[in-house]
Amino acid sequence: MELAKTNRMNSLFDFYHGLLTAKQQEYLELYYGDDYSLGEIAEEFGVSRQAVYDNIRRSASALEEYERQLHMLADFEAQNAAVDALGQYLRSHYNDDHELKQLLARVEHRVAEE
Repeated sequence: MELAKTNRMNSLFDFYHGLLTAKQQEYLELYYGDDYSLGEIAEEFGVSRQAVYDNIRRSASALEEYERQLHMLADFEAQNAAVDALGQYLRSHYNDDHELKQLLARVEHRVAEE
């Protein structure tokens, strides 16, 4: 499984898992989060590998559709990138400004909480 896809699915899952059914949540968490194989999930739930595959495929599509409509992950990534750029700029141009550093720390803390 491709690492970038796994990371994306885990990130989407973090934002949208509450919109999925309990079974979808369990399958995705086992498959992408815990690196279970389709066979291991099928055995644990007493279903076919095909049923697990279909559920995971539909669930992943649902997560992508939620992101397409709501943009929560994209907004989060853009916000983090902006704060990171601001921090780099501050360190390279205003490294001695302690008040500015404190303000940036407050912003970074706020963004991390969201």
